This record gives sequence, structure tokens and C-alpha cells, in this order.
Amino acid sequence: MSEEFSALAEIGTAAPVAAAPATPLRAREVDAQGRSYATGRRKDAVARVWIKPGTGKITVNGRDQEVYFARPTLRLVINQPFGVADRSGQYDVVATVKGGGLSGQAGAVKHGISQALSKFEPALRGVVKAAGFLTRDSRAVERKKYGKAKARKSFQFSKR
Repeated sequence: MSEEFSALAEIGTAAPVAAAPATPLRAREVDAQGRSYATGRRKDAVARVWIKPGTGKITVNGRDQEVYFARPTLRLVINQPFGVADRSGQYDVVATVKGGGLSGQAGAVKHGISQALSKFEPALRGVVKAAGFLTRDSRAVERKKYGKAKARKSFQFSKR
């Protein structure tokens, strides 16, 4: 074994290393209409999201995003995946979302857009994953315990 190593050292070359891509690209998942589908979840909300190349129109439950998500912060949350991937205004989004409140629904749509974007353009998966958008946010409301006012809050203590 040492003879082989010394022979390589004399030549001045190391053993050949296969040049492999850092991350293997996944297959592109597109349906017959040219759309990519994904499911997003956050708290109790579940969003079904379809994206296709377009002008940047986002429709949630048949309504425009400005109407459905009136608060600007919620619209900002939804557009985060496109901002990270430098694809703002390049995809149309159609989403149906059920359950939870508006904040959870916005998070679910964001998760769905991120998943669908990585399926439509597998090269963007690393960028979106590094931003943490592909991971489902597992935080949820803690359950109420018996003998407590809420999950952790106790009832008011009475000395007498």
C-alpha cells in the first residue's frame, strides 16, 4: 500500500476524483396544463397551490390576493418565495385554502408556493430550501391542561 502511495507522490498526481454535481437535480413535475401542484400547511390551514408561467397574478379561493389577504404583511409573506428566487411577476398562482386563520392560511400558501416552485424549476430548490421555505413550520397552539386557565396560565391564587 505504501509503495502505491509513494508511486503517486513521485508522479505528483492524486487519484482521479469523479466530478459530480453538488446536488442532483430532481425531475420536473408538470401536469398536462403546464402547471405545477403542491400542498402547503401551517397551523390548521391547508393550501392547495398550482403555479404556471404568467404575469404574477395570485388568486386565493377565487379572489385576488389584495382582497383575500387585506393586510400587507400577509401579502408580503406570500410573495417571499418569489423574491428569494428572483422570479417576481413571472408566475401565476391559483390557491385554495381551508382551515385556520388568515395568518396560518398565508403561511400555508407560502409553503405551497415554495414546494410548487421547486417542482416547476428543480434548479431553484437549493435557494428556496436555504431560505427555509420548504420546511413545514411545526409550531402550533399548545393544548389547554386541566386545572389551568389556559395551556400554562394558572387561575388566580386566593390566600383566604
